[in-house]
Amino acid sequence: MDKLNILIAASEVVPYAKSGGLADVVGALPKALRNLGHDVRIVMPRYYIVDREKYGLRLLEGGLGVPMGVMGEIWGGVYEGLLPGTDIPVYFIDHEGFFGRGGLYEENGYSYSDNDNRFLFFSRAVMQLAKKIRFHPDVIHANDWHTAAIAVMLNTHYAYDSDFAYTGSLLTIHNLQHQGRFYKGAMDILAIGWEHFNASEIEEYDGINLLKGGIVHADVISTVSRKYAQEIRTAEFGWGLEHLIDRNAYKLHGILNGVDYEEWSPSVDPFIAQTFDTESMEGKKVCKRALQESFSLPQRDEVPVIGLVGRLVEQKGIELIVHSIHALMHMEIQIVLLGAGEKWAEHFFSDIAGRYPQKFGCYIGYRNDLAHAIEAGSDLFLMPSLFEPCGLNQIYSLRYGTLPIVRATGGLDDTIENYHNDSQHGTGFKFHDATPDALINTVGWAVYTWYNDPKGFQQMQRNAMEQRFDWDGAAKEYEALYRRIKLGRRGE
Repeated sequence: MDKLNILIAASEVVPYAKSGGLADVVGALPKALRNLGHDVRIVMPRYYIVDREKYGLRLLEGGLGVPMGVMGEIWGGVYEGLLPGTDIPVYFIDHEGFFGRGGLYEENGYSYSDNDNRFLFFSRAVMQLAKKIRFHPDVIHANDWHTAAIAVMLNTHYAYDSDFAYTGSLLTIHNLQHQGRFYKGAMDILAIGWEHFNASEIEEYDGINLLKGGIVHADVISTVSRKYAQEIRTAEFGWGLEHLIDRNAYKLHGILNGVDYEEWSPSVDPFIAQTFDTESMEGKKVCKRALQESFSLPQRDEVPVIGLVGRLVEQKGIELIVHSIHALMHMEIQIVLLGAGEKWAEHFFSDIAGRYPQKFGCYIGYRNDLAHAIEAGSDLFLMPSLFEPCGLNQIYSLRYGTLPIVRATGGLDDTIENYHNDSQHGTGFKFHDATPDALINTVGWAVYTWYNDPKGFQQMQRNAMEQRFDWDGAAKEYEALYRRIKLGRRGE
């Protein structure tokens, strides 16, 4: 089939800058699309944490003029590099005033007050870059609120621009909670005309909502799991946009994220004490002892270790864990936690580690090597998220034979099959209600299975390790959406 020109715009990309799963997706999906034969380009801001020398970035000749409405034309620069290990171009929009800062979106817990201007500049710069490098995309793939304005611009400001005569847009929602809500004066920066400031497009409570505008104007919308695509049409998960999304459900698709098994696989992982796989699980025992030692816990093979890795924020269900922790500590288990987030939660879990030094180990912060060690050395992995668009740690856990205990939401529900002790089918343990009792009872079920049904537990580990959620399948689903967009734009 014919090659597609695909321009992917995102506010963060691995390995350059990351705050969440969005960066992982945009660092991996282009590789799989390139393997399908497409011309894929990536655009992101050149935050000043991005090391130009380390990544071999070169400055393109000439500046980049970016129209910013009443602010006039603002000039920036463009650096070009290659996604490491590939021939995929990555373009970095450079502007010291907007991106020469210590954080991506915030600093010291406070969002930057000009995030509207920063990402309206970036979104418009994506369009101007395509013109500058004479790249005519069939599809611009926008991600979350930071680039949602691209879909709006394509249908308004650039609607009659010959460079984008057949260019369509796909908007992927990675987390609906964050929508890009700003003062309505940003309309004068967006400069698409005040006639679009209405409740059917971009207006919300006398302000603007960039994600809302993107949902309305994008040719296709996707989310990062099938279940999440269903959930965001409901009041519980819709964050006020459920009715809008329901009206646009005809163009909504759920595509589960893949993972990089070259990095997350116990047979090749350089960060773990000993490699292992389904044919030989002895290495997992070695990893478990090393994990217990690193958290100063007694090295007891017979006790199940439950791992937690993630941000200590409400979305991840930390309050459920807080209200359950003392009940959990009465079980014959050990828990290891790696994470950072809300300060009260950091202090709480540090205090729990002091109270239960034989049962609870805690590292506040993030270390990639320790994340791998927890996946490899734990027997169970706890993810009680209130909502989870996709989730990656539960997929990593499957590959390491570390059985997930999850709330049945979003990608957690899509990727984990509940244990059936009669048939020994299943890959983990799921609960539905976001309550401490549900969490405690499900952890209790998993622990009971560990102690009383070791053969069933081991079979479940084998089931889990045989699961594959790679990017090849996801890329083919995105390819189908891109082709649908191209046909629609060309009226074919």
